[in-house]
Amino acid sequence: MNPQAFRAKLKEKLRLNRLAFEGQYKEALNELMGLSRADIGKITPDGAGLETYDRLITLVKEASQHNVSQAELKENIEELGEVAVDIAKLVPRLGL
Repeated sequence: MNPQAFRAKLKEKLRLNRLAFEGQYKEALNELMGLSRADIGKITPDGAGLETYDRLITLVKEASQHNVSQAELKENIEELGEVAVDIAKLVPRLGL
């Protein structure tokens, strides 16, 4: 990838991130991203939950960018599995 294409791609990613942090779930996203490794470790002590945690952050960012309904967000979190649901329960604003 040439430098110009890289900068264009980066600029678009930054724009989308800004939308996520200004969207409907901005406060929930901030709380979710504020969870520590210790918080996640209480749910999955072997560290296996970190990948699910990353997926959950991505899901909430996308939901925030696209103004997804609370019911649809909940359904999508449940599709990620029990670990994702348990992590989401640490963030009351996610409504699980």
